[in-house]
Amino acid sequence: MKNNINQLISLLKENHMTIAAAESCTGGLLSAAITSAAGASAVFEGSIISYANRIKENMLGVASTILTTHGAVSEPCAKAMAEGVRQKIGADIGVSITGIAGPGGGTPQKPVGTVYIGLSFAGGTLAKRFQFDGSREDVRRQSVAQAIEEVLAACFA
Repeated sequence: MKNNINQLISLLKENHMTIAAAESCTGGLLSAAITSAAGASAVFEGSIISYANRIKENMLGVASTILTTHGAVSEPCAKAMAEGVRQKIGADIGVSITGIAGPGGGTPQKPVGTVYIGLSFAGGTLAKRFQFDGSREDVRRQSVAQAIEEVLAACFA
């Protein structure tokens, strides 16, 4: 993952772009991973850790109808979180992570390990669903690694 973070920072610098994160189930782990690399201060604008739905609504602008209809762990929520953090912070790229890290909280439709990663950038807004396995920390670490890969693939392919 460290190589991907270094690659992300280099590409952001080369393209004169910035990034911001909106995190739920990872609780700041993505932001910590990015800022652990030298040079991050030139490209990382900040993050909003929106663990509670009211923070998703009030700080990121996620519509309450999205939360009541689809839930916090959903494609529409991940998209809205990515758009919201990009807009609020003023970054070129907004990346979001929302999911169920476990060990509890899963349902048959959204089992533990279900994670949505959202991206908002000049090319549009998208979100993808992932199913990760392992402990709570495993799910969180896999989510962060996947989020970095998604930004690299979508924004710098």
